[in-house]
Amino acid sequence: MARNTYGLDLGSYEIKVYDKKKDTIWKEKDVIAIKDGTEIFAVGDDAYGMYEKAPDNINVVFPMKEGVISHFNDMQFLLQNLLKKGRQFARGSEYVIAVPTDVTEVEKKAFFDLVIHSTAKAKEVNIVERSIADAVGLGLDVKETKGVLIVNFGGETTELSVLAEGGMVLNRLLKLGGTAYDQAIVNLVRHSHDFLIGHHTAEILRKRFGVFTGEKDAALSVAGRDLITGLPMRKTISYTLIRAALRDPLLDCVRAIHSLLDRTPPEVRKAIHENGIYLTGGMAYMPGLETYIEKATGIHTSTSSEPDICVVNGLEKIIKSKELSKLAYSMLDQNYRWMR
Repeated sequence: MARNTYGLDLGSYEIKVYDKKKDTIWKEKDVIAIKDGTEIFAVGDDAYGMYEKAPDNINVVFPMKEGVISHFNDMQFLLQNLLKKGRQFARGSEYVIAVPTDVTEVEKKAFFDLVIHSTAKAKEVNIVERSIADAVGLGLDVKETKGVLIVNFGGETTELSVLAEGGMVLNRLLKLGGTAYDQAIVNLVRHSHDFLIGHHTAEILRKRFGVFTGEKDAALSVAGRDLITGLPMRKTISYTLIRAALRDPLLDCVRAIHSLLDRTPPEVRKAIHENGIYLTGGMAYMPGLETYIEKATGIHTSTSSEPDICVVNGLEKIIKSKELSKLAYSMLDQNYRWMR
């Protein structure tokens, strides 16, 4: 018998984990800080606290890139340390991992290898498509729904998924997430005010103002560096500037939604117009996003009550339910038995 079962949602900026034995969900930043090129200095939230602040000899690394594992060894070390971090990490456990759909089989298998070949000594590793876990986390009847569109807004990607009758109809992974929105804000503030702000500050502005705000003439004073004098100072950034910065990445997302709907079979598309669009992922908290998507598509849009942990909530349900557990599978049972 497995010592425990973990559900893993490995995001570009945050790891979310369901621990069956404790029946709890926890999350921590998906970051590792490396000192002098070799020494692991900090992991998780501690490492993220050093982002854009660390001295030159400490490199803050994000092992995930655009939804897939880009630094395998760092990711493996990070995961092992986070599971040990006061959480009674148990070897010989089972794992259910949420993976993006629109990636190569090699990239998908890396999620599997991350655990199966680690010091975790995993008893069993199963994977489930992230959009399927999202749908379960939303409380949707995956097998019975005639058509639903889920848009997962993540840190570096946006995953668009059309589901119907228990299966994936269409899926597209956009390399466009929170970092792209924040970079757009950094660029426009620099161009408009000759003022350099960090990504942390851009994130604060995005979360504060979002797409729409009920406040007239809203603005926020932020710290940065004047590019003319080179001196640190504070400047007031208006809501209208943030909205202008977000315009292009939001339009790219809406175009992708329309393109996906255009390729969707008529009966499924009709069901989507009836059932609506569902928003998940940490970026879904952005003020006004739900309203913007609904107006841009003409389809009723709603946001998960806990969009940032919707996937891991789905993993929890899959792990607990004998029927839903059939949605997960082992890559060893598919095309990779020879890898054993």
